[in-house]
Amino acid sequence: MKLKPTLVAATLSGLFASLALAQTPAAPVAAAAPAAEPTPWSINAGVASSYIYRGLNQSGYKPALQIGADYAHESGFYVGVWGSSIRWVKDFRLGSGNVEFDVYGGYKGAAGPISYDVGVLQYLYNGSVTPGSIKANTTEVYAAGTYQMFTLKYSHVVSSGIFAVPNAKNSGYFDLSATFPITDNLALNVHVGHQIIKNTGGLGSYSDGKAELAYDFGNGFALSGGATGTDANKGFYTPLGQKFTGKTTPYALLKYSKAF
Repeated sequence: MKLKPTLVAATLSGLFASLALAQTPAAPVAAAAPAAEPTPWSINAGVASSYIYRGLNQSGYKPALQIGADYAHESGFYVGVWGSSIRWVKDFRLGSGNVEFDVYGGYKGAAGPISYDVGVLQYLYNGSVTPGSIKANTTEVYAAGTYQMFTLKYSHVVSSGIFAVPNAKNSGYFDLSATFPITDNLALNVHVGHQIIKNTGGLGSYSDGKAELAYDFGNGFALSGGATGTDANKGFYTPLGQKFTGKTTPYALLKYSKAF
């Protein structure tokens, strides 16, 4: 599948611009202070103009509240939890769920110049299920490799269904992303992905893309914003009487993080 030309053009334009900036010699800086001791615990909280995941709007184009916590051991093992308000379960009339709750764990390490991350992620949804539907709960295992500013990740479904689509075991998602520093506090993030959903006759599979700018204010506060888009099937991804969840969408996220 092909991404929308406008989205690809915007992403490539930002990519080339960032590469040009990255090649500009940096101004001299003072000697760096000694590195702080690593802290295993971190928490984060944010408010998003809308919650978009893999190019699909999860909150009905309404703001979403999000919160998470992580623990990372010095050995490389980590665990975490994260949650967000959602609307898509109700909008698709699949149940009464209005919260997504994720639990994950894995291991991070390095092999030469490549860092890697492997783990398992469980998506959980609260509320009852509409008769004739299945619970949206989904389990994926994932593996990612990062070289310099590029990260390639694959997530594989091991549960029987994926996000309330039944009989979709062995579905998967390919994710290629990159981060290009522009200044000490500003970076350009670009991403392309491809979701495969089994046993939907191809209707559930699609590609998505994203381009965003992220600014770090310091003291734990960061603001990111950009646009996403997909070539998802409108009939498959439009709730009755609602907006198509995969349309090109601008967004913003204000986030606070603290390690301790």
